[in-house]
Amino acid sequence: MADGLTDGPRGGPETGIAGARAQPAEERRAARRRRSRRHNPDGTMTVVEHLLELRRRLAFALVAVAIGAIAGFVWWQHGIGSIPSLGTLISGPYCSLPSSTRVTFGNHPCALLQTKPFEGFSIRLKVGVAAGVVLTSPAWLYQLWAFITPGLYKGERRFALTFVSCAVILFVGGAVLAYLVVPEALRVLTNVGGNQFVTALAGTDYVSFILALLAIFGASFELPLVIVMLNRIGVIKYEKLKSWRRGIVFLLFVFAAFVTPGQDPISMSVLAGGLTILFELAVQVSRVHDKRLARRRLAEGWDGLEDDQASPLEYLGESERAVAPPVRDTRSISYDDAT
Repeated sequence: MADGLTDGPRGGPETGIAGARAQPAEERRAARRRRSRRHNPDGTMTVVEHLLELRRRLAFALVAVAIGAIAGFVWWQHGIGSIPSLGTLISGPYCSLPSSTRVTFGNHPCALLQTKPFEGFSIRLKVGVAAGVVLTSPAWLYQLWAFITPGLYKGERRFALTFVSCAVILFVGGAVLAYLVVPEALRVLTNVGGNQFVTALAGTDYVSFILALLAIFGASFELPLVIVMLNRIGVIKYEKLKSWRRGIVFLLFVFAAFVTPGQDPISMSVLAGGLTILFELAVQVSRVHDKRLARRRLAEGWDGLEDDQASPLEYLGESERAVAPPVRDTRSISYDDAT
């Protein structure tokens, strides 16, 4: 190395520096090839390379969420075309209450209370981050998908893609249903005290209530997907689900009574009713899957056998396999379970 630094024109410092610069470039190209599904379809990497890939994917996901949070922070005050501002959407259920039950402040017929100096900023930031996570969900879900899929087979990738797509649809559907239920839930909650109370909600409490209700409905609506997945992998059979139906429906109503933040009968009943319908749908999907699986097993000869009937399995020892012909009728040899 010392000789290289003193050689001058033949192999001087310029050559050493150029080689040092070329080596990281080659390593970066090799790393990109390993991340490429075309050049590395099975996703073979070392542990360190997997950790670096995870760091890279997480960085991209966090950048996407940060951009979405900035967009949500701006959206809070400004609408987008015909789409109202995020603040208007959040305060919409509260503004739908009768004016006789709400406190009005001068030129603000529908306004939430700010009881702390930075409460408005924290609420705007919190809602902006939540909106950013939802808006940029395709971006960070893609990063998660790109990290996981190299280790999956083609059929598993297709199945996982279906699972993720259904999960997003169910979560969004639950959140939309919760948003539609909030006005009725607030109307019930604010009228419990009769004419002795006037509603003046603090911003933090109200926004926390809305976000919690949206998250609970969205997460709860993943129940049928979990049941279908467990049925697909053989953990829960349709017959078990059928025998447990009444107990599970009862537990769904108990679950809805405990998790709804307002403890009002409207949101509790809607959540329990929606979960019951989705559960029944998952049960019927499991029934169709189990029937199809039973027909396939019967056609293959695995089911429908008597206890003392010979199994259609073919078992050959090592010496028999060595002299066995290339093509052999699998039904010619059969052994019972005792053998």
